[in-house]
Amino acid sequence: MAEEQADTKHSVPEEGESLTSTLPRKEGWWKSFFLFQGCWLLPQGVKSVALVQAQFEPRPDDIILATYPKCGTTWLKALAYTVSNRSRHTVAGDDHPLLTRNPHDLVPFIELPNRSLHPVTELEALPSPRLLCTHVPLALLPSATSTLGCKIVYLCREPKDVLVSIWYHVQKVRQEFFVEFDRAFELFCEGVSFFGPIWEHYLGYWKQSIIERDRVLFLKYDEMMAEPAKHVKMLAEFLRVPFTEEEDSGGVVEQVVRLCSFENLKSLPVNSSGVSDRIGGLPTENSLFFRTAKVGDWTNHLTKEMAQKLDNIIGEKLKGSGLTF
Repeated sequence: MAEEQADTKHSVPEEGESLTSTLPRKEGWWKSFFLFQGCWLLPQGVKSVALVQAQFEPRPDDIILATYPKCGTTWLKALAYTVSNRSRHTVAGDDHPLLTRNPHDLVPFIELPNRSLHPVTELEALPSPRLLCTHVPLALLPSATSTLGCKIVYLCREPKDVLVSIWYHVQKVRQEFFVEFDRAFELFCEGVSFFGPIWEHYLGYWKQSIIERDRVLFLKYDEMMAEPAKHVKMLAEFLRVPFTEEEDSGGVVEQVVRLCSFENLKSLPVNSSGVSDRIGGLPTENSLFFRTAKVGDWTNHLTKEMAQKLDNIIGEKLKGSGLTF
């Protein structure tokens, strides 16, 4: 794949249907999904990922936050931004950017295009070191992200909670196309969902984190929720901006946790009201990114049989990897 990417560097992929015309297709969500290099994507997603592979130029000091959709992406963006920028923005300050800007506006996605701009154009203008985010599986990112040594922070979540969160998100964003939960469940079990299969997404980053522990930090949402301060310190160490003894004793870690907490972010006017266009020309309520942060919410939606089926599938797909849920 690296050779293919090298051959297409700086060339713009084909437009429209021609890009997906030869790809395997699956119906079931509100639009057709296409299997692009082993990953299920919407048509716009295929185009965006292809453009990123062709034109995104990683830098050695890039920090990339990677998640499967609905795995705590907004929270991770807030935490990483606050930790890495605390020398410029006092965590407890009244003018901290998180108080007036959504985390998604502070940490841009690599693959999500603006309505009128190439998805890479605005990224090139950002000063180094860049703090970026992606939902793209590791295998589909430009090979230079690895060869240049870009740091990656990966956050995963219990798959059953991910399914529930995705389903709610779809219903809110595309209300005209209702997807029955049972149908969404079956598709998810088949691996057909945003940037799926979810197990392949997890495994790609998990295996790399074992090989390159100093370059890829693999985190679990449930564990972070249980011990946020511990993981904030871990994140700071990994990003090479560790908390000083003075900061630690002065409660700065706890301040980061409070500032970036779900309850605090959700209550801020910038996140609780208004509509923004952050996902490729599809206006979305800001509050939609803050539905619930509960661990185990799946118990309110999946039957015991459904939970067991998905657990069995995930268990079999991750077997022997050392990654468990």
